[in-house]
Amino acid sequence: MKKTLVSALTTALVVGAASTTFAAANPFSDVPADHWAYDAVSQLAADGVIEGYGDTTFRGNQNITRYEMAQMIAKAMAKTDVSAADKALIDKLAAEFSDELNNLGVRVSNLERNADKVKWNGKIEYTYTSTRHDSDDFDDKTNKDNLLFRLEPSAEVNDHWHVNARLDAATQMNKDAADDHEDNVKLKRVWAQGDYDNFQVKLGKMELYTNETGLVFDDEFSGAQVKFGNKLKTTLFAGRLDLDDQPLVSYANDVFDTSLHTDTANIQGINLDYGTGKFFAGAGYYHLNSDAFGALGKDSVIDGEKVGTTYNYGQKSDDDANIWSVTAGYQFDRSSKLWGAYAQNTEADNFDNSWQAQYNYKGAEAANKGTWGAYVAYRKLAGYTSIMPTTDGVGYNQKGWEVGTNYTLFKNVVATAKYFKGKDLAPVDGDRDASKLFGRVEFFF
Repeated sequence: MKKTLVSALTTALVVGAASTTFAAANPFSDVPADHWAYDAVSQLAADGVIEGYGDTTFRGNQNITRYEMAQMIAKAMAKTDVSAADKALIDKLAAEFSDELNNLGVRVSNLERNADKVKWNGKIEYTYTSTRHDSDDFDDKTNKDNLLFRLEPSAEVNDHWHVNARLDAATQMNKDAADDHEDNVKLKRVWAQGDYDNFQVKLGKMELYTNETGLVFDDEFSGAQVKFGNKLKTTLFAGRLDLDDQPLVSYANDVFDTSLHTDTANIQGINLDYGTGKFFAGAGYYHLNSDAFGALGKDSVIDGEKVGTTYNYGQKSDDDANIWSVTAGYQFDRSSKLWGAYAQNTEADNFDNSWQAQYNYKGAEAANKGTWGAYVAYRKLAGYTSIMPTTDGVGYNQKGWEVGTNYTLFKNVVATAKYFKGKDLAPVDGDRDASKLFGRVEFFF
């Protein structure tokens, strides 16, 4: 297909020159000032979209090749100050002449194509929590207002591989002064992911969310993970788990008034997931090794007596944690689901088992205004088994009832509310009543 340069010019006007009238030096000897296309030709030449020929002619009545048209399109693509309508037309032209652009190896074409492969998602999240612990001689209440800004870029490498990241900026709104532990900007996750038929591999720092749905792990680890299978899916992972500032360490230091070792743990794990129709089930096994677990056994004696919060008192002095789990559930229909999970740490002699059961009804969908959901659950998050659990409702080393609901206020704006009522699992202080009110509003983009 061939076009004259003048007819092609009417398409090239997408750069915005057609509506501009101005006085400028004549760039081409064969385009008189009174020619109908003079203003457009002059503007396009000034913008670098067209160059004419070396003898200062434009040759507007001459047929051009697709190769020449591709050059014009490539230069138009390099412009950034174009309207949305003009940009859409440029994209259509680029699709029509994609082969010529690729054969040319035009740099701007490659950059534009790569830019389209980078996607940015994220959210702004406001969270309010009010926690309370009560006993005959102890009363503690803590309120927090947290604000989180999250970016999650994803870039395509090729047909199978992507690179992904998560960047969080967090602050506590109820504090006047910044706190190094609460006000921070962190690169939480960064990993490469390869997706193939019934096979996936991840490398880097990534999510650790095992199939008990927040009962044992809901955090990040650094290492490698592979997932494969169809109806029976197997997930294998190994790497390093940062225990610093985790509830396991914080709890032990509070109870024993000591400085617990916080060596990063080595972790290896496997998840098996089976689903067919409405029934689903899973199992997991995790091995961790860190000085922290050994220290729990050594530092768990108060006034020369075992206090009941030991990790492996009198059994062994190694630094291992071995946790196995099972989970199962049933999806009654599109609205209703009942599920539960159990986990056991075979190395601990206390706080050594966790479990949860939950019923879900519907659920808010961020893209659909007015959608909503609710749930009721009972959870026990024992401290030496639930190493890094979800603690929005029931907290670390607590047990009790939890209810919650969510609602999509507007498209991509979701509100969530949760309430927990139960007990602290703290033999040193006796069973204390505990409760938490949790509220969150998320703005997704």
